[in-house]
This record gives sequence, C-alpha cells and structure tokens, in this order.
Amino acid sequence: RAVGGRAGGSVTGRLIGVGVGPGAPDLLTLRAARVIEGAPVVAYPTLAGSPSLARAIAAAHLRGQAEEAIDLPMTESRLPAQAAYDAGAARLAGHLAQGRDVAVLCEGDPMFYGSFMYLAARLSARFAVEVVPGVTSVAAASALARLPLGARTGRIAVLPGTLPDEALRAGLLAHESVAVLKLGRHFPRVRAVVEALGLAPRATFVARATLPDQEVLPLAEAPLAAPYFSLLLIQREADPWT
Repeated sequence: RAVGGRAGGSVTGRLIGVGVGPGAPDLLTLRAARVIEGAPVVAYPTLAGSPSLARAIAAAHLRGQAEEAIDLPMTESRLPAQAAYDAGAARLAGHLAQGRDVAVLCEGDPMFYGSFMYLAARLSARFAVEVVPGVTSVAAASALARLPLGARTGRIAVLPGTLPDEALRAGLLAHESVAVLKLGRHFPRVRAVVEALGLAPRATFVARATLPDQEVLPLAEAPLAAPYFSLLLIQREADPWT
C-alpha cells in the first residue's frame, strides 16, 4: 500500500477522512468503499455513546479491521468536545506512528461541518492527511425535494440554525437559495424567523435524508420538533427560465 510519509526516519500511516454520505449505503462512493476496505484501522465518531451512523453506513465494507470509536459529548460547551478530540487524536496517532493508515468515517463530507477536520487539525503537522469527499446532506435533501440549489446567477447560502436571529434574517434575505442546518432544538426559533419574513410557503423541511424514515414536507406541515439530522431548504425566487 502507499504510505503517508516519514517521521524520524520511520514510515508513518495516512490519516484519511472518508465521506460516507448522508445515510443510504448505496450513496457511498466507489473510492470511499475502496479506502475503507483497504484501511488497517477504521475510526468513527459516536455521540454520547450512541451507535455510529457513519459506521452503519459503511458496515458492508468493513473487513475485520481494528476499530476506534471516538465518543463525543453532547454539550454546548466546547471544552468537553475539545478534550474528546485530543484523546481521539492521541489514539489515532498511535496507529499512524506504527505505519498503519487510519480511515476516519464521516457522515456527509469530511470537510463540510465534519468532525474529521478537528482530528486533522491535531494530526496534520505529523502525518499525511487525505480526504475522500462524500455526498452532503444538502445535496441529498435537494435531490429528494426536487429543489435546485442554484440556477444561473442565483446565490446559495448554507446557514447553521445556531446563528442569532439577525444573522439568520440577513442570510435569508441576501440569497436566492438557502439551506439551514443544525436545527434540532433551534428549530422553533428558526421557523419563527422564516415565517416572520414571509418565506414559509417557499420552505421545505427534510429530515433523515435517504434513510428509511426520511421526511420531505412543506414547512407548514413539519413537526414541532426537528430531529438531529434535519434541515430546511428555502428558495426565495423561482428560476426565471421556468
């Protein structure tokens, strides 16, 4: 196999961020499948000890490799998560220093709000880093809802639902197409902002895109509470060519 580089005269492994897509296993790319199958070590995030969705997506391509679950706490404070990434990076560094490639599974795309970037930031000075892109939740939701993300000169924005109301309003008004992610407990507040701007009729709620229990609904029909894996797609204007 190809190796990542040399540290202190010894061959070291590569840290490979692998995007596994939004949920459906058949949206995993051929490159991602090949990397997962060939990696001596497979790592993945888990939230507060829950089963890893990333691992479940990639399960068919696991070949009995060593596995490293990196448990991330569900808290607003950054310090517990930073400590978890520090500890996870230290564990992965042990494998990399021994010359073993580590494939880090990441839902969606590793560089699109992905946990992989925090591990890479801690390890890239010592080890080679590669990234295998994946299908994002935004792309999957757009396909399911049959809503174009961009047309002609239309501007596209991706906004975290954690933004303050004023920042959300500014983003919504400045772009023709907007995806609002990270809804969760922020959904009622985000929904109120969208409704106050008169954009509710042009908003689509998508939850658990590509999974068996996926939902694609007009905002008016969306549930009061949004699951962790959900987003809003908002089109302020129709494509002028239609």
